[in-house]
Amino acid sequence: MNTSTLNKSLLVIGRILMGIIFVESGFGKIMDFDGTAAYMAAKGMPMVSLLLLGAIAAEIGGGLSLILGFRARLGALALFLFMIPTTLIFHKFWGLEAAESAMQQIQFLKNLSVMGGLLVVFSSGPQQPGLDNLLCGCCCSCAKESPEDTVTA
Repeated sequence: MNTSTLNKSLLVIGRILMGIIFVESGFGKIMDFDGTAAYMAAKGMPMVSLLLLGAIAAEIGGGLSLILGFRARLGALALFLFMIPTTLIFHKFWGLEAAESAMQQIQFLKNLSVMGGLLVVFSSGPQQPGLDNLLCGCCCSCAKESPEDTVTA
């Protein structure tokens, strides 16, 4: 196995592993919609039902995007942006009692790590193995760029 094939294989495995947590979390919110809504309300979230539906869509849609390699760059970027307010609102570790602060700090740092992985997927470009390449109609790791793959500064 050459380095290029190994790198692409590891990228797919990494995407799948990152996607699993989002899909599971989204389905968990569906299975305990009322409990999740109550938790969000306790954190001071407005329009809880609407934001909860948005969170479910972001997590399941973005997670499946990563797992399947279908618009994985767009899915990674959407999840990254979703995680910014989620991390800041739900994992504020500052000003808490020592034990709770330590637990929330771990969750906060875990989210930062996942966000780093999402940026790696986003920066990996259009040559990621997945459904995008299968649907492009060619028999190779297609390097065609779609508009989402062109990022300008």
